Amino acid sequence: MSGPGGAGGLSALGATLTWAKLREVKCAELEEAADGWGRASNRADAARDRIDTQLVDDLRRTQKGEAARAAVRRLRRLSMNFQYIYTECGLLRTTLNSLAHEVKAQQRLLQGALDDAAALKFTVHPDGSVTYPAAGEGLVDGKPLAGGRASGVPNPGLAGPSGLVAPNPNAAKAQDIADRVAQAVRAAADVDWRYAKILRALKAEGGLSVPAATWTDAAGDAAAVRQAASGYLKQGIPYDASPAERKAWWAGLTDEQREEYLAVYPDRIGNLDGIPALVRDAANRDNLQLLMGKLEGRDDEDSVTKLAALREIDRQLRAVREPGEPPMYLLGIGDQGNGRAIVSYGNPDTSRNVAAYVPGLNTSLDEEFVSGDLKRARDTASAAREIDHSTAAITWLGYDAPQIPDGLSSLAVAGTERAETGGRAFREFMSGMVASNDHDDPHMTAIGHSYGSRTVGSATQQGGGIPGVDDIVLVGSPGLGVDRAEDLGVGKDHVFVGAADNDVVTHLPSKGQAVLAAAGRVLGPAGYLAVDVVHPGDDDLWFGKDPASEDFGARRFTADPGPPLIGSGRPFGAHSQYFDPKLDSVSADSIAMVVAGRGYQVKQESGR
Repeated sequence: MSGPGGAGGLSALGATLTWAKLREVKCAELEEAADGWGRASNRADAARDRIDTQLVDDLRRTQKGEAARAAVRRLRRLSMNFQYIYTECGLLRTTLNSLAHEVKAQQRLLQGALDDAAALKFTVHPDGSVTYPAAGEGLVDGKPLAGGRASGVPNPGLAGPSGLVAPNPNAAKAQDIADRVAQAVRAAADVDWRYAKILRALKAEGGLSVPAATWTDAAGDAAAVRQAASGYLKQGIPYDASPAERKAWWAGLTDEQREEYLAVYPDRIGNLDGIPALVRDAANRDNLQLLMGKLEGRDDEDSVTKLAALREIDRQLRAVREPGEPPMYLLGIGDQGNGRAIVSYGNPDTSRNVAAYVPGLNTSLDEEFVSGDLKRARDTASAAREIDHSTAAITWLGYDAPQIPDGLSSLAVAGTERAETGGRAFREFMSGMVASNDHDDPHMTAIGHSYGSRTVGSATQQGGGIPGVDDIVLVGSPGLGVDRAEDLGVGKDHVFVGAADNDVVTHLPSKGQAVLAAAGRVLGPAGYLAVDVVHPGDDDLWFGKDPASEDFGARRFTADPGPPLIGSGRPFGAHSQYFDPKLDSVSADSIAMVVAGRGYQVKQESGR
């Protein structure tokens, strides 16, 4: 890859590096070259954005037919090429800036040693040795002790003691200066070697195509630059700060600093709560390409599953939105654990109403998630925006939900630890949504489905509740870990519960019903419902009081009963249709009204 600047500023370094060469390195030239690559990166980003937001939309709106579709495909490929150029040029910029940063640090150390030598009237020779004059006085004749010459040791800590101590007081000072000169030269040579290796690797393949293998290389490039530039950038990211403090940190950076963080750490910036949604979306779209490149070619089941999901998310992000369809923002993405994905429909920073939906049992970054869980947020956003257009709905997969291969019969192994861990992460995320929102007091809703309701329940019990949340919606819940709606911190009139009659999860037996629970495991889903029929007065579920019970005190809204457990072919259908406007319009409409701030209009039914 060639372009503005380049690595020409490195010519002063190399295997024959001396302190004189190190002193003369013009780091400003390296930084100028970095600026040139930065300009190239920004131009590529602007071109990509113009293709995605203008050319493709205009073409699809005004032209029909196979020729138009072929043109769109070519534009999409061109957009990907510009995205690759943006990424690689951004990495080059940061590599050169980080190189200059590290070389300047060694130049400062060198100059400090040279200044000390000049003040003492010592002579520093081209090989780094230091000559010092006579000083002190002899014990026998009282004459000044002879001067001498000290040679530096690059790693003085590794040199063993000589057992000899020169009596001339200048000797120790000269040795210290010589050691500091040698250390600066040695460290600068190491810096040169590390960055030369990285720069040689930052090159594009020939031709116009950017296949998956190229993104795999780009992922490796990004990892190498991150490792090399950790002292230059990474230490500045405020991981331990509050979301509000992170927002202020980002606002205080220069444009160039922001561009470098986005180029080198899209995964960190894109998943940092408190950073503006538009920035997170841009960072995560780039990180998405790097993640797909990282997983490409791996044949283990986990990588294959996640890669398929990431490809589908990428496809949805690039799809042209239909008129009135809420825009899609990628607020988080990652392959750790069971996978991470946070997707918003509507801009959560500019919307007055913001809802975050937490999925539950067996949710992971797979094709079911991108086809089902994302659709739930999209459907909710579309319906709520008909009530109040200033609305965004989010699917939040920011934790490892329990994975139960055997289904509900093994729910006993799904304890509370993941809900508590997820609850802390969810609180942090919602705090970030409050910090980055443009409105003084946005209306926010937390939605928990299945085990996700237990996660939301846990979040309410940590540190004074969920930041900014005004309403809570719970559907298909096996219990929350609290006994009363008022314990959730938003007031019982702001807790809304949907529980379909045929949803087996809302009929799970309490832990105290061990014998009957065992029978349920034997009988399957029907067994769990039988437990509820036999003990109709027992309103305890697996994780505590039934949120749909009268004693819990929440506002229960009507939900379609769903398909029967036996004979329908969909034994768990009732558990998964609360958000679906076609299968359960009453429940879906109720959720949308709460999200849009109209919870008082929700039609209620009596508790169990």
